[in-house]
Amino acid sequence: MSYLVLKWLHLLGSAVLFGTGLGIAFFAWFGYRRGMEQGDIGLIRGVLRLTVLADTVFTATAAALQPVTGYFLWRMTGGQWPDRWLLWVLVAYVFVGACWLPVVALQVQLRNAALRADTVGQLGERFHRRFRAWFLLGWPAFIGVLALFALMLTRGYFR
Repeated sequence: MSYLVLKWLHLLGSAVLFGTGLGIAFFAWFGYRRGMEQGDIGLIRGVLRLTVLADTVFTATAAALQPVTGYFLWRMTGGQWPDRWLLWVLVAYVFVGACWLPVVALQVQLRNAALRADTVGQLGERFHRRFRAWFLLGWPAFIGVLALFALMLTRGYFR
């Protein structure tokens, strides 16, 4: 595979990770808030179903491909172990994953709880605590993705 094609795939994957992460967080948070304000369990169910689906289809796929394309780009551009820049990338990527994996588990739990509830009043405090945890874990993951973008742009400064 050519360098240009590989770089294009890597950049596309990073855009998908960033864009879908931000988009999923936006519609899940505001869908939850609107559903609670209006007492609309159907809205909360629908938003959480789509949240889990979007994370599965888009985010998980891009997250799995990023290290593959990144590794081959690193090797094609002369990367050798040990590489300080690569170590920072790996730390940031593992950090983001350590935030994102619990978020995925929480999303599934939230979706399942919403599917079992007949009304928003049946969601209970545990549901809302999980939603707050989901929201809070999203922030360091988002910052970690920004750090990965910064590392992608500044690789040449690490040599």
